[in-house]
Amino acid sequence: MRVAHSVAELGRRERAVAIGTFDGVHLGHRAVIETAVSAGPRPTVVTFEPHPRIALGYGVELLATLERRLELIAELGVEETLVVEFTPELGRVEPEDFARELLEAIGARVVAAGESFRFGRARRGDLAVLRALGFETLPVPVVEGVSSTEIRRLLREGDVLGAARLLGRPPEVEGQVVAGDARGGTLGFPTANLAPPANLLVPAYGIYAGAALGHRAAVSIGTNPHYGGEERRVEAFLLDYEGELYGERLVVELWQRLRDEQVFASEQALIERIARDVEETRRATRP
Repeated sequence: MRVAHSVAELGRRERAVAIGTFDGVHLGHRAVIETAVSAGPRPTVVTFEPHPRIALGYGVELLATLERRLELIAELGVEETLVVEFTPELGRVEPEDFARELLEAIGARVVAAGESFRFGRARRGDLAVLRALGFETLPVPVVEGVSSTEIRRLLREGDVLGAARLLGRPPEVEGQVVAGDARGGTLGFPTANLAPPANLLVPAYGIYAGAALGHRAAVSIGTNPHYGGEERRVEAFLLDYEGELYGERLVVELWQRLRDEQVFASEQALIERIARDVEETRRATRP
């Protein structure tokens, strides 16, 4: 998939455009994008970075980084994506100007969006405005019960199975692998210590079964209370993996929450519990 960051870079040609922020690319977002893909002309996504609410000064815990969002969009058969820088000034543009300077400029003939999609000054723009301007519009009904807000709530509670049902895939945690305490190696379970971006949602503390790089992974999210830790850590032990991950970007799927963090009576008891976590991870099923 080709990714452009300006109208000029993308160029003008007949397109079916799916437009939205698409944070997390959940089932509702997938329905919008798949509608554009099946519409006929070149399937194209127009999305925004940063998240509009962040640009307007509100706090938002993101479900995916831009890089991951683009990967998930590409998997749906989209040929080109335009990443539009969202600024407070863009939010004040009249809807008609927005449509002319952005959608018309890239050759959009068909526009697919969720029924509640709004854009432009005072959120006055909607699909009815686009129809009046001559675009063919494809309103996509809301998928009942599916929203980024609800997915965030489930993940804050550690309900990765519930989140997976709304996402249409396992939830993920992502970050660069950085130096840690190297304690896992001394225990016999060397872990990759992830540093997620500051605005990325990290699920509730606990021990999870998941996967990364084609290997199952036992994942710890929390403060390592057995060692009196206070700083949040995200650590993944990739089963049967050999290789150096330091400095790499790592995306880890979360399949199942196994248990809470806990303090153990001894280090040997901790090692035995981790070994059981690993065996449960081997038996876990991808949601």
